[in-house]
Amino acid sequence: MKIELKDKKVFFENQGSKKEIHPFWLRERVNGDRFVDQKTQQRLFDPTQLTRNIEIDNLSLSKDFLEITFNDGAYTKLAIESILKEFSNINEIKYIDKIKWDSSLKNFNNFEFKDNFFEEEEMYKALVSFYQYGFIIFKKVPTKDNFIVNFANSIGSIRRTNFGEFFNVKSKPNPNDLAYTSLPLAPHTDNPYRNPVPCIQMLHCIENKVSGGLSTLVDGYTVVEKLKNDYPDYYKILCEIKVRFQFVDQNIILEDWAEMINIDEDGQFKQVRFSPRLDFVPLIDKEKLELFYSARKKISELYNSDKFRVEFKLIPGDLIMMDNHRLLHGRTRYDANEGNRFLQGCYIDYDSTEGKLKHLKRELNI
Repeated sequence: MKIELKDKKVFFENQGSKKEIHPFWLRERVNGDRFVDQKTQQRLFDPTQLTRNIEIDNLSLSKDFLEITFNDGAYTKLAIESILKEFSNINEIKYIDKIKWDSSLKNFNNFEFKDNFFEEEEMYKALVSFYQYGFIIFKKVPTKDNFIVNFANSIGSIRRTNFGEFFNVKSKPNPNDLAYTSLPLAPHTDNPYRNPVPCIQMLHCIENKVSGGLSTLVDGYTVVEKLKNDYPDYYKILCEIKVRFQFVDQNIILEDWAEMINIDEDGQFKQVRFSPRLDFVPLIDKEKLELFYSARKKISELYNSDKFRVEFKLIPGDLIMMDNHRLLHGRTRYDANEGNRFLQGCYIDYDSTEGKLKHLKRELNI
């Protein structure tokens, strides 16, 4: 990719194709103090109020910069790198390569918590690892009650739900969710009945004195690829049929209709939703239902297979951050009579981790 000038026009060339860059597009991006607040990077002008007859009066191109004077008197000096970046449509986060994994994953990506951790390069590395694997574990996080709130808000903003700003995960009488029992939890994604579904879940281990209650993780990305390759008809129908996910509590009913496998506009993996305790299949043609039920059974078998599941015990001070759109999580049964198993959890969304990652990249000049 490169920028070329000809007859007071700017051209963008990529793979043998050359296109003129609209002068108005360049005018919108003037970046001097007169036009952009340097602290917020917000425009000090409204581009919809500019004349549409914008033309270029003068141009110069160096190795790193494009200098332009427009016919309305505006002058700007644009970095070539920033122009090329916009034309390549690069989303820095999206293009962090996902690393697929299964039960053979042994070396988890652990990062030790310390003072000023959130503004250091170690946090940048942790967030990159999160996008690669779908989860990370922070070690030696203070086991103070509600510390998870401070931790999450140091990355972004907590996503408050009907469970509150945060929630306690421990056995309790009259629970409104099976998570608050000592029963085993099969692999599932959290809150599939919300629109939008919380992107990221954090769980902070405060106390764990039981021999069971192992945490389990499954990489939905790996399983979906397996299903797509080996059972394409199953994959197709799980990408097509929207099911109703529902949560009912004393004071609220939450529902959303969605596919169990969601792909983006390019046909690439985007999200899984899976929680058989909470899904309701629509009344469709019998033949389609037969195929759908077979597909749901198969993907459930894969999610629950030892081949794709990792198990580990969270110890006090561990805080796991996991991608709720990619991973399924669960736990094994435990005996509450052995002692306490107490975790605190909360949700944040991708804008928190993406914003933090971009901020650190800028501040640390990475």
